[in-house]
Amino acid sequence: MRDAYADQLDSIREDLLSMTRLVGTAVTHATSALLDGDASVAEQVISDDAAIDALRVKIEDHSFELLSLQNPVAGDLRMLVASLRMVSEFERMGDLAVHVAKIARLRVPDLAVPDEVVPTIARMAAVAEVMIAKVGHVIADSDVAAAEELEQVDEEMDKLRRSSFRELLGSDWKHGVEPAVDIALLGRYYERIADHAVSIARRVVFLVTGEQPTYVD
Repeated sequence: MRDAYADQLDSIREDLLSMTRLVGTAVTHATSALLDGDASVAEQVISDDAAIDALRVKIEDHSFELLSLQNPVAGDLRMLVASLRMVSEFERMGDLAVHVAKIARLRVPDLAVPDEVVPTIARMAAVAEVMIAKVGHVIADSDVAAAEELEQVDEEMDKLRRSSFRELLGSDWKHGVEPAVDIALLGRYYERIADHAVSIARRVVFLVTGEQPTYVD
């Protein structure tokens, strides 16, 4: 019976890793749609979000079942509670990827991102993708050191967000209000994806140590 219970906990962890991969793919494809002006890829991101939502429901149902039937304590209890919180973070990350895809789709056949802002947005997307991949590693290996490193990566995202604001508020901005709004929103979406990645990593630190990380703001 105990082996079956352990297998069920492992299954939840594997589902969390699957959710990480789905979110990472969504962000990658949404960025591709954005920078290439590809409506079909944008539509695919929007459609595939249902799989992320379905996996959230599966993990929640499984976690609640174990909470009610197994009466877990200590580390197992932290694992299940953390899982319930992490899936909400992952779902929001998927929703943010959808928001990026919707901006891309809205501007087709044009591109939402002016040429001079492409490097900043592309780098924000790359940082977000790196952070999602690191989250997968943190979950798979319960790696507290890697979780702490995410805080440092997030600082780059914050700097990029400020840089994007400087570009669209600069006196040489010539693209008008609509593209400025798009860039402001896109910066916010990628920044929030990064914030959710950091939040998940902090939950893993709590899961492993039983204590809130000291570097939390």
